[in-house]
Formats: sequence, C-alpha cells, structure tokens
Amino acid sequence: MSTLYVCKNTQQMLKIMKHYDKKKLNYRSEHMLNQLINYLNENNIESFFISRPQNVRYVSKYTGEDSYLLITGSENFFITDPRYTEQAGQECPGYTIVNWREQGKTVAEAVKNIIENLKLKNFAFESDFVTHNLFNEFEKINSEAIPLIGVIEKFRSVKTPEEIRNLRAACQISDRAFERIIKDIRVGVTEKELASRLQHYMVMEGSDTKPYGNILISGKRTSLLHGIPSNKTIEYGDFVLMDYGCQFNGYMSDMTRTVVVGKATPEQTEVYELEKKMIRTATKKMVAGAKAKDVYEASIEAIKNTKYFQYHYSGIGHGIGLFVHEIPFMGPKSDEILKVNNVITIEPGIYIPNWGGVRIEDQILITESGNESLTSSTRELIEL
Repeated sequence: MSTLYVCKNTQQMLKIMKHYDKKKLNYRSEHMLNQLINYLNENNIESFFISRPQNVRYVSKYTGEDSYLLITGSENFFITDPRYTEQAGQECPGYTIVNWREQGKTVAEAVKNIIENLKLKNFAFESDFVTHNLFNEFEKINSEAIPLIGVIEKFRSVKTPEEIRNLRAACQISDRAFERIIKDIRVGVTEKELASRLQHYMVMEGSDTKPYGNILISGKRTSLLHGIPSNKTIEYGDFVLMDYGCQFNGYMSDMTRTVVVGKATPEQTEVYELEKKMIRTATKKMVAGAKAKDVYEASIEAIKNTKYFQYHYSGIGHGIGLFVHEIPFMGPKSDEILKVNNVITIEPGIYIPNWGGVRIEDQILITESGNESLTSSTRELIEL
C-alpha cells in the first residue's frame, strides 16, 4: 500500500519533494559510480582521475565548475578549490572533499599526495582531456599512469529514465521557444536580435540559465553549417535557419528548423521537400541494432540522383546528453550500432554556397519498439 502524505501548506510539500529528490539523486549517483568501479575492477585499475566536466557531473551529480574526481572504490575524492567546497559537500555525499590549494600548488600535487598515501599501484586518467602541464606532473607520481579514452562516454551514451526525462523536458522547452520566435521573424530584424530573443524565450520557458551558443542565420548565409548570428537584417524571401537548444538540469536539446520570410520560390520549395524526405527516411532507419552508417545511406536516397547531392554534408547526427556532441556519431565512416535508450540528433542538410541552405533536426530516442522524436515542432515549410 502506498503512503499518502497530506500537505497542510506549500512549504511542507516542497520539503517532502526535496527529500525524495535528494534520495533519487543519491541513488542515481551510486548507480553511475558503481558502473565505473566495476569497470576499474574488471581491468585491474586501482584509481581513475576524472577531469572532463561532463564526466565529473555524470559520476558525482555535482553541478558546479573547476572540479575533479579521483575514484578509488574504497574511498572517492572530490578535488576542487575553496570557491566550491561547500557546494561539493552539499551535492556529493559520500565523497571526501579535497581543497587542492591546501594540498600543494597544483591539482596534480593533490592527486599525487592521495595516490602515494594510499599506496596505489596505478591510476587511470582521461588522456583526451588533460593539459600538457598536468600530464608532465603525472609522470612524477610514483605509480603507473594508464591513459583511457571514452570509458565514461560509453556509459553516458545509454540514457537512464531520469536522463530521458531531462532530455524530453529540454526538447519541450525548445519547441515552445520555436512557437514564440517565429512570431518575431520579420523583415528588418537582425539575426543577432532574434538569436538573443530565442535564448531569452528558452530561459523564460524553464531552461537552465546557461544557454549554449545558438545558430540563427538568414539568406545566403544559411549555407554556413555553423554560421554565427550577425548584424544582417532579415529580408523578404530569406530562408531563416535556427539551430539551437537549451539545458534542463544540465541535459541538452538540439533542434533545427528552417523557415522562409514571405512566399517560397519554386527552388526553395524543391530543396525543402528533398530535405524533408532525407530526414524522414533517415529517422525510419533509426532503430536498435541499426548501423549509424546505414542511417546515413538512408538519408541520401532522396538526393543521390539529383544536382543537390554534391551539397550535402555527411555528418548527419550525434548523440546528446550532458554535452551537445556525444557518441554515437552518425555518418558514412561510423562503426557505431544504435542501442535502446540512445538519444541521437538527426540532421541531414543541403547547403548551396551563395544561395542558401536547409536543415531540419530532431532529437530521437531509440526505444524497444523503434524510436520516438523528443522534438515535436512541425517539419512542414513555414512561410511567414
């Protein structure tokens, strides 16, 4: 029988919610940590120094900055400076909080002291996310240094139910922001102004207050795959391409829509319809067990025998989570196999220099029975 809590006031209800949220947070943190410790044990690795911010957050659930982890299994260390020790103590129960400034002059000295005090025979580190100076300091530690790449990223590629809920919420925020921004797109407004409004709308709709860089470009500039918003004003007949997203509890959305200001020309309509076919055929192929390269092949079926084939880009998607570009990556050279609970963007596009481009991007959850789009904004061409 479930327990029913009757709250006399809102404050009491919030206390109960906070209590259960904390319990869930601790459970998720322990689950992530146990995955990692099992990996270390299976590979005879006694400790692991984690420096990539997204991986620090994934393992510890810490939401701040400038911090590191040293995982040993028997005792796990959260290494930071005095600005964040209080926050770390609140968010990371079960960790020994280490102020590296009290341990020595550098983070590496703090790591060295811990490893040598515990008499650890070896330690692993993220070799693709370590500075040259830090690596040189590691060589002075009286313990075997083991370089690793992509271990935690593989864990991160398969999402938990809680991660999926956060990603879904981020996508819903982006969809609502799209509904608002298309009302502002008109002749005479600058790309920069629209980009600023778009970010504001996402925060107002509930995103974290740290939006990442968004693309909002128009006219001939839409052929730029990652163009930066400029002072260019919107003109009649322009394509306006918006590739943007937000964070919710640290988890990211990433969607793209292309609209036209005024009535679309026949060529604009032709290119847009081809783009719709590209993303539709690619999405159908996105099921558990499918090869990423086969999804790419499906995406180009609509343009193979057209003059537009030369204008497509082969990188058509990527995993997404705590970082915007995660594994699996989608393209003709990818060896990745799609798995249940991968969350992947699909974004084929056509980019014609000195004319413009079209991209549609959705965020897809791979399910047991196929897939689900976490973004819901229409794929139909909108004429403003």
